[in-house]
Amino acid sequence: MNCCSKREVVTCAEAPAAIGPYSVAIATNSLVFVSGQLGIDPASGTIVEGGIKAQTRVALTNLKAVLASAGSSLEQVVKTTVFLTDMAQFAEMNAVYAEFFTSDFPARSAIQVAALPKGGIVEVEAIAVLPHQHEEDCGCR
Repeated sequence: MNCCSKREVVTCAEAPAAIGPYSVAIATNSLVFVSGQLGIDPASGTIVEGGIKAQTRVALTNLKAVLASAGSSLEQVVKTTVFLTDMAQFAEMNAVYAEFFTSDFPARSAIQVAALPKGGIVEVEAIAVLPHQHEEDCGCR
């Protein structure tokens, strides 16, 4: 496999572990695909109290940690998907989201769902760009 066709599982000690048979993120040579992050406190493994703002803040903090583990950042995010159990909480979620994404905003979808794992009320997934590192003689220049 050359550097342009890699697929690597990303792990992150600063974010909650996957709660099922999936990875918290998968990195390729140019992109990282981050699984949905809930408002789970990484230390306790439980959903934080405090409602939509608190859960959004923790979900995005977890997302930021996973991106850093993969070698990317919030500034490199090109697409997010936000899942809400109540679209009436969109404005409150959006206010916290705007604290994390302050300019050159990624594309985004927001979807109301019937339920989320562990009783969460918001989940955020993302796709971000990774800096490309060429290996010697990889043939992809």
